[in-house]
Amino acid sequence: MRLRKQELGDRNLVGARVEAARKKKGMKQKELLAQLQVNGVDMNASGLSKLEGQIRFVTDVELVALADILEVSVDFLLGRAPQ
Repeated sequence: MRLRKQELGDRNLVGARVEAARKKKGMKQKELLAQLQVNGVDMNASGLSKLEGQIRFVTDVELVALADILEVSVDFLLGRAPQ
């Protein structure tokens, strides 16, 4: 497992929760990327890494797909509800 080289950014609220939910499901980034593709969201490994590192903005379409794939609510990803 590689460790993050950059500090967390401030471009989104969901990155840390996406990463935590992904890891809780035992899912690798590649697996999440594949699921995003199936759900019509075109994202590459760099984009997902930047999203999780909170240095990339998240679109509403991505947010909904991530919540569905990770089986959490959008409110959870936004920090408005417990898991």
